[in-house]
Amino acid sequence: MSKKYLYSLMAVLVAAATALSACGPAATAAPTAAPAATSAPAATSAPAATAAPAFAVGVVLPTKNEPRWIQDETRFNDAFKAAGYTVQILFSDGDSAKEKANVEALISQGIKVLIICPQDAAAAGAAVDEAHAAGIKVISYDRLIRDTASVDYYVTFDSVSVGKAQAQYLVDHATGTKNPLYLYAGAATDNNAFLFFEGAWDVLQPKIADGTFVIKNSDKAVGLQGSATLTRDQEGTIIGQVTTDWKFDTAKNLAEANLTAAKASDKGNVFILAPNDGTARAIADTFGADKDVKSYVITGQDAEEASIQYIIDGKQSMTVLKDVRTLVKDAIAAAVDYLTGKTPPQTTTYNNGKVDVPASPSPIVSVDKSNVKAAVIDSGYWPAGDFKNLP
Repeated sequence: MSKKYLYSLMAVLVAAATALSACGPAATAAPTAAPAATSAPAATSAPAATAAPAFAVGVVLPTKNEPRWIQDETRFNDAFKAAGYTVQILFSDGDSAKEKANVEALISQGIKVLIICPQDAAAAGAAVDEAHAAGIKVISYDRLIRDTASVDYYVTFDSVSVGKAQAQYLVDHATGTKNPLYLYAGAATDNNAFLFFEGAWDVLQPKIADGTFVIKNSDKAVGLQGSATLTRDQEGTIIGQVTTDWKFDTAKNLAEANLTAAKASDKGNVFILAPNDGTARAIADTFGADKDVKSYVITGQDAEEASIQYIIDGKQSMTVLKDVRTLVKDAIAAAVDYLTGKTPPQTTTYNNGKVDVPASPSPIVSVDKSNVKAAVIDSGYWPAGDFKNLP
């Protein structure tokens, strides 16, 4: 590697880190999403025959249909733009075949590092195998790619801690016994859904066993409620029954079906484990419209703007803030480490069914109405002007 190339890479790292830190404290959050004009060019806009990208990194994200991933796109674009470089960011549109085509397009453009958040944790294995065979370092971003040895590093938040924080909020707001508990989960194709549920079960199971909560919408979970620890297959049986597939309509329809099947005595003051903000809003609206539901406590994650407003308005109880600025900074730092012949920092590993993948998880923050201003507004994650009736 030439000295000129090495100096360029290090300049990118310094400028990117400066841009990200300027947005606010690294442990908290980020500004509002940039207009669509800042989006990276589509795969077809840069012919494969052109010179390799200035930073030699490609990013593949799962979908534009969830606000969370638009946030990530904005953070990546902002960081690289501030550094004077372009980055190729492609979306898979919820399609594993398109995801594979995106990876192949980036390989043809000569990237040296691939940052990818898989649409399907198992299906993405074939795509990253191709990248690895081409000598490209693979960074699994936010979601862990499973059942392949072609993952070099995992940039993530502590997903088990997310589930624990959600469950602990429910426990902290429950009194008495026999509180109705409704469980919902993410997509069965997403490894994070299992980690979130693992963390939540660790906290909820003892309170189910002692009678604080009674599960109302999953006979699979009821059948396993005596088990303090679940195998992945056992988690899968429950998730298969209560999955939202990360989709608003699926969450709404499942909640409606659960409430239709439930007796009035299974409602009243209810507690709801919702996996993320989008599904939380859909489920909250459904429970809020049921005349037999007197009150509900509901979880979420991602600190989406719409859910912050729901928290302010009392329609969603909490969310888990996962500062995308921190995750993007970690991904860029890991990419630069690989490009300069270094090894990214490691504090733990995650087994993906094939190998133990090194990682250094970023922290998360539990947010409700009591700390929403400090955690989300004062930190710079979202501007105050985007909300009404801030506490």
